[in-house]
Amino acid sequence: MTVTNRESGTNVHEIADGIYRINTPVKIPGSGGFSFNQYLIVDDEPLLFHAGLRKMFPLVCEALATILPVEKLRYVTVSHTEADEAGALNDWLAAAPDSEPVCGRVATMVSIGDLADRPPRALADGEVLSLGKHSVRWFDTPHLPHAWDCGYMIEEQTATLLCGDLFTQGGSDLAPITESDILGPSEAFRHQMDYFSHTKNARAMLERLAGANPETLACMHGSAWRGDGADLLRALADVLTA
Repeated sequence: MTVTNRESGTNVHEIADGIYRINTPVKIPGSGGFSFNQYLIVDDEPLLFHAGLRKMFPLVCEALATILPVEKLRYVTVSHTEADEAGALNDWLAAAPDSEPVCGRVATMVSIGDLADRPPRALADGEVLSLGKHSVRWFDTPHLPHAWDCGYMIEEQTATLLCGDLFTQGGSDLAPITESDILGPSEAFRHQMDYFSHTKNARAMLERLAGANPETLACMHGSAWRGDGADLLRALADVLTA
C-alpha cells in the first residue's frame, strides 16, 4: 500500500493484476469512521469505477496520478447516481479531455445524460467493453442495494467484481484487501443503517452475479475481498431473503 496524501491518508493498492484500489479514510469521532474507494483499471483505455465525491476529487486525482497520467483516463464509470458515485464526474471529464462517462441505460436516461458535461456511453445489460487486455461486462442490478439505475461490472480477465455498495463495511482503518469474513461486518453495518431497498428480485440478481464466478470483490466502502465470490454472494442472498 502506498500513501499518496499523508494529511488525508489517501492511499493506493493493487488488488488484482492492473486493478488499483484508491482509498480515502474518513475518521468520524465515536463511530470508527468510514472509507471511500475508487477502482482504476490500467490498460490501453484506462477505466475508473466510481467518480467519487466532488470534494474528494483533488485527493483521488492526486492518487491516480501516481499510477498513470490523469489525462490518459478513458472511461469514468458510475454504478448509480449518488454523490459518492458521481459527484466528481465532471471534474474527471475536465481533467481527462478524451474521457467519457460510462453507465447503464437507465442512468443515462434519468440522470447522467443531463448531469454529465459530455454524453455518456450507455451500456446494455450484459454488454462487454474492451479496455485492451482487460474487458468489463455490465450487469443491470436495479435497486440492489438501492437506486433504479444501479449496475455493476466484472473485469473478466481477473474475475474482479466491481460491486459498489454491496458488502459495505464501516471503519476507516481496514486492510486494502482481505480473505477474512466481510459478510458479518457488512451485515452489522446494514442493521445499524439499513440502506438496502429489499427488492424482491435480490436473490435472482445476486445469483446472476455469482454465476460470473468472481474471485475478487472490489467493494466501494471497506476492504476489497479475495476468495470464492460466488459463495459469498449466495450467502448474502440467503441473509437478505431469510
